[in-house]
Amino acid sequence: MKNQWPQWEVFVRSEAGLAHKHVGSLHAADARMALEHARDLYTRRNEGVSIWVVKSENVHATDPQESDEFFGPSEDKTYRFPTSYHVPEGVKHL
Repeated sequence: MKNQWPQWEVFVRSEAGLAHKHVGSLHAADARMALEHARDLYTRRNEGVSIWVVKSENVHATDPQESDEFFGPSEDKTYRFPTSYHVPEGVKHL
């Protein structure tokens, strides 16, 4: 649709120290409008401390049909798994 505003992906951080999580999409004319609409739609009950918006056209994803090929090489790198690491007391988020 020629006259439609671009689509934006919305990411919200629920509290300091946590990662942003994708919460949905919306249409807006520009980044400022996208942020304001995201605030109104996705943080109405103070669910967030930070919002990111990214034009959907700038998000690139893997192809599900190529997942074995794309992710397969990491299976032999067991050092990437946290099974042998000690988590100190008091650490809430890693």
